Amino acid sequence: MCARKSADTIAEEIGALRARLEDANYRYYVEDAPAIPDAEYDRLLRRLQEIEAEHPEQITADSPTQRVGAPPAEGFPEVQHAVAMLSLDNAFDEQEVRAFARRVAERLETDEQAVRFCCEPKLDGLAVSLVYENGLLVQGATRGDGRTGEGITANLRTLKSIPLRLRGDNLPALLEVRGEVYMSHSGFEALNEDARARGSKVFANPRNAAAGSLRQLDPGIAAARPLEFCAYQVARIDDEQLQPSHSALMHKLRELGFRTSPEIDVVTGADGLVDFCDRMGSRRDKLDYDIDGAVLKVDDLRAQRELGFVSRAPRWAMAFKFPAQEQTTVIRDVAFQVGRTGRLTPVARLEPVQVAGVTVSNATLHNMDEIERLDARINDTVIIRRAGDVIPQIVSVILDERPEDARVIVMPEQCPVCDSRVERIGDEVDARCSGGLFCPAQRKEALKHFSSRRALDIDGLGTKLIDALVEREWVKTPADLFRLEASRLAELPRMAQKSADNLVASLARSRHTTLARFIYALGITEVGEATANALVLHFGELQRVMDASHEALEAVADIGPIVAGHIHSFFAEAHNRETIEDLIRVGVDWEEVEIGEREQPLTGQTWVLTGTLDTLTRDEAKARLVALGAKVSGSVSKKTHAVVAGDAAGSKLEKARQLGVAVMEEQALLTLLRQHENTTPSTTSSESDS
Repeated sequence: MCARKSADTIAEEIGALRARLEDANYRYYVEDAPAIPDAEYDRLLRRLQEIEAEHPEQITADSPTQRVGAPPAEGFPEVQHAVAMLSLDNAFDEQEVRAFARRVAERLETDEQAVRFCCEPKLDGLAVSLVYENGLLVQGATRGDGRTGEGITANLRTLKSIPLRLRGDNLPALLEVRGEVYMSHSGFEALNEDARARGSKVFANPRNAAAGSLRQLDPGIAAARPLEFCAYQVARIDDEQLQPSHSALMHKLRELGFRTSPEIDVVTGADGLVDFCDRMGSRRDKLDYDIDGAVLKVDDLRAQRELGFVSRAPRWAMAFKFPAQEQTTVIRDVAFQVGRTGRLTPVARLEPVQVAGVTVSNATLHNMDEIERLDARINDTVIIRRAGDVIPQIVSVILDERPEDARVIVMPEQCPVCDSRVERIGDEVDARCSGGLFCPAQRKEALKHFSSRRALDIDGLGTKLIDALVEREWVKTPADLFRLEASRLAELPRMAQKSADNLVASLARSRHTTLARFIYALGITEVGEATANALVLHFGELQRVMDASHEALEAVADIGPIVAGHIHSFFAEAHNRETIEDLIRVGVDWEEVEIGEREQPLTGQTWVLTGTLDTLTRDEAKARLVALGAKVSGSVSKKTHAVVAGDAAGSKLEKARQLGVAVMEEQALLTLLRQHENTTPSTTSSESDS
């Protein structure tokens, strides 16, 4: 009896977990209204996985845990479509759209303005068909040739925007839904950025990425890609569940758990169709996904049946196509732009060409690795793509059209803005200007970092004020900040005399800092607070840091060859040394640091911060721990000394408990910090507790 009760309890918990997870998927992917945080979703899914692992007899095909993990297939089976997946006839201008509306009205023998059309954007992805029996997903297939497709059920099951089980009670015994699998711009860029970082092949465009992901034999690959599904058609449904119109069917699909386009609209007559196409064209660049047109369908299903089909397309629907987003052109030259952080980005100067209605004359080449991957050269003919607000980029080179005068693209040795050396250390993808504080291209960003709270902490010097000072050329280097006079500052818009006086006073206070803060403020690539603190503890004075060899820098705790290279390169640049000397001339100073006298109390300890702290920000807590010699990590391991847990602490807290790592609340951390900060000289100044 007890065993039966236990089984019932387990089944109830599994049912509750599955219901919460599927509801979370529906709210996130269909309603775009997340109901629970990602950490809570992960916790629920992990709990369900644990229970199902202990009770495998409880695993069912519609469980959220079954979206991933199927073994790679040997090949995709053929699937015969019960209802052919036909293509649509295309319209390319307003006259053709109006002709479509006129033909529909004539065949229906009605006034053109009486015909209602359901319109939606034409997603640029891969068309698929989903079959549900008694509410469960049993088959997913590609369009193929319209009659026969490939069975990719295992891959489609990994998409969280595809329900494994339909929502609601009165479910159709049979339902076939057609829709588009696609990839958002943000997901596509993140996927390619990750591929570039790993040195892997990047995808040409979101459509190719979506199609390639779905046709992987290993479902785990599809599961790892940012794929989405949007339903646009009901191919089969029980007669008693059939709705009077296409728009009503789309509403029904949302109730059953499918995402449909939020842009769907019902219009009347040719004017309504033209207006919708114009509206979608104007919104095209604002969407986070590719559309290549608009789909226009007669809304009334009885009218659709009356209109029927031609050989390969329905008479009741048409696709209005936007101008192509890919074109061919020629690379005439390559320029190197210097970004705010010193990164050099190669930009192709193109023979101007119209792409998606816009004249394009420049396209990003990302970095030298991307140039090598493309094998792009000056005077090559290339395919370029412009989609949405994404910067135009080169998709591929047409090697068959390479001319004899094609020239190899070479990274400059000197910065094109300040003439400082260009560095590319180790296996890093990016090349950077070593000019740092001196380089005009990096000036605004360098000054913002220099004056930030964890650097020299110049109160009142915000982003807009820095922009104004740089644009007026009142400030070219950090030292110029300390030469500003209140009377001149008061001339700036929205800068009263009192504000000017307060800023000058703040600048005076910030002259007196710590050596670790000063090194951090210099903005050396990959030198954060912990690294700056380590340099001070090791060398004790700035001159020794500046004169240290690459090998000597690598001898510092937690500094590897890449970071050592950045530090050595920064101080080897004469412009940077001159800027430091200028800062010292205008009165920036710090107390001498005695090294070797006392070890920091938290030296050798690794701490982790998780959740929201009430009194301190995470950055403040990290800075104070680092000042006491600790290393602050983003992940928990057996070597972690302690985890500080605030409100809504997630998986890090749970992992700490599993590993037996000490867990500390914020008040205990504050007590420990006060205790050590009152007795230990530090290389960085402490933040206040409030």
